[in-house]
Amino acid sequence: MQLSDFNYELPTELIAQHPLANRTDSRLLEVKADGVNHIQLVDRQFTDILSLVKSGDLLVFNDTKVIPARLHGKKETGGNVELLIERISGEKQAWVQIRASKVPKTGTFVHIHNQTGESFTVEMIGYDGRFYEVRFPENVLSLLERFGELPLPPYIKHQPDGEDAQRYQTVVAKNPGAVAAPTAGLHFDESIFQKIKDLGVNQASVTLHVGVGTFTPVREEDLSKHKMHYEWFSIPTETLQAIEATKKNGGRVIAVGTTSLRALESQAATGQNNGATNLFITPGYQFKTVDCLLTNFHLPKSTLLMLVSAFAGMDHIRAAYQHAIHQKYRFFSYGDAMFLCRFENTNP
Repeated sequence: MQLSDFNYELPTELIAQHPLANRTDSRLLEVKADGVNHIQLVDRQFTDILSLVKSGDLLVFNDTKVIPARLHGKKETGGNVELLIERISGEKQAWVQIRASKVPKTGTFVHIHNQTGESFTVEMIGYDGRFYEVRFPENVLSLLERFGELPLPPYIKHQPDGEDAQRYQTVVAKNPGAVAAPTAGLHFDESIFQKIKDLGVNQASVTLHVGVGTFTPVREEDLSKHKMHYEWFSIPTETLQAIEATKKNGGRVIAVGTTSLRALESQAATGQNNGATNLFITPGYQFKTVDCLLTNFHLPKSTLLMLVSAFAGMDHIRAAYQHAIHQKYRFFSYGDAMFLCRFENTNP
């Protein structure tokens, strides 16, 4: 499997820079089976999700909450530095991505400041070859609330504002720890939740704290050499029980987003309800839990595009993405969505 297999050309104007007026205003591309090893692509509105789910199905959401993970400061030498939390590893420690003219060395300090003139100091304590470990003087989350900035993805070009503070967060978000939103969940509001519930569709949650590694480019052409980033996940016992009951009664487990899917498949693969996962899903992977997937459109050559290609087949996803580009769907975090279910004889 080669990295180039997952490339495609995307016009820049299709990268959504802002959310639509309402969460449910997005479009929805349905990818469904049409005979043996063929698909049908149906252009819909997101509210049509109500006709795609049915009584007895289980929607599984990621309830992680995006933290203000971007910090600005200066090195001891006076140079500017930006820290982006990759994942919190302890009450006072975190792994970070650093942008600076010259990265500060282990044992040195970085002075973090905010717009009100407050400041604190972090110590550089480690490096794992990709990210840097830093020690905070107090609880990481509490300091981020005072000093941090919302970490919009690199393809969104404006500075985060009040609209982003509300809309780059799902309405089910409750467990802080993510540095990127589980974007498939951004399309839901309280009204559509109630309508889904009235249909007899059940809901459950997992937590997977999306790390900055989700935006790290895959640099290995041979995908077998790629090292997947770790992300922390947790699945409540109630969710596992709901999955078991859904399967027993003939319903479908529908993952809302690739992060929910990775958490569920990580649990199925390891038997562990929580921990750090670096599960790398590529075509040929045998899915154990998830039957259907609601997801946004993903970056070229990204691990998330590889995941959806594994789920529905590479040829099917290529066709779906080309259709979406031709029909001018909006791409990436603030973009439109796609609904697909696994079916037999998918092209690997």
